[in-house]
Amino acid sequence: MTELETAPATDTARMALGRRAEQLAALHLERHGAEILLRNFRRRSGELDLVARWRDMLLIVEVRLRSRRDFGGSAASVDAAKQRKIIRTTRQLLQCHPSLARWPLRFDVIAVESDGQGEWQLEWIAHAFSAND
Repeated sequence: MTELETAPATDTARMALGRRAEQLAALHLERHGAEILLRNFRRRSGELDLVARWRDMLLIVEVRLRSRRDFGGSAASVDAAKQRKIIRTTRQLLQCHPSLARWPLRFDVIAVESDGQGEWQLEWIAHAFSAND
């Protein structure tokens, strides 16, 4: 049984699972050479899970956790409305931290999903959407 599977299905447990998924995603990014700049940047318009610098880019990373692949899985849950919220919040991030605007911007998703065998898989989806969509 993995660490993600041990918590009961309460709101507090779901929040803990979400935090753990974000931790796993941040570690995954760092293992691939990214520098985590911010976690959980919150504004009224929404929240950015992870903001990272990778190579010559600024990554805005949405972390999605699903214990099952129903309804298209984690990545499919970043619908058009969620994308708009992320884009609005990113604009606010760049207003608050103008130095971050010097890098090209990319919106990624890291999907954290169960493989059905009790293990969790991470899938880094680069260029998951753009501000021009």
